[in-house]
Amino acid sequence: MTGKPKPPKRRKRGFERTASLLKGPIRSVGEQRGFTVTRLLTHWNEIVGEETAQTARPVNVHYGRQGLGATLTVLTTGSMAPLLEMQKEKIREKVNACYGYAAISRIRLTQTAPTGFAEGQAQFTPAPKATPRAPSAKMKGKARDLADGVTDPQLRAALENLGCNVLNRTQR
Repeated sequence: MTGKPKPPKRRKRGFERTASLLKGPIRSVGEQRGFTVTRLLTHWNEIVGEETAQTARPVNVHYGRQGLGATLTVLTTGSMAPLLEMQKEKIREKVNACYGYAAISRIRLTQTAPTGFAEGQAQFTPAPKATPRAPSAKMKGKARDLADGVTDPQLRAALENLGCNVLNRTQR
């Protein structure tokens, strides 16, 4: 058994997507809190809707001993809890649609103060989206020159727009 240790096996050739590299660690962290389907965490806005997502956040999924469905714990501010209490059934239906079966049988609301606690600080407002800068006249001229040989006016306009976006992004 004396010999060289085997080099680590390469999984793929070339570059890998960041999502494929982070899939394992994100899944293990999500499973520690009971989220077997991490899509519930990453796409919360699309699952429950923008209005609900601004006021509530999923915290934990707890499976009971009998296995007759799990309890989803949702964090919200104290003033929004009565409104979410009335929407619990709709939220449960939307979350179960995400899972593909009736995985969640109960939703438990946990109220927190908007600020002041170390663990449960409720920051439900999403980060502001970066507004793209308008392309300069020089960039528009360069994009127009690149799409100059195209005869179809709609295709030329689309290529000019694409060229402006690419040049604007590379300049940043």
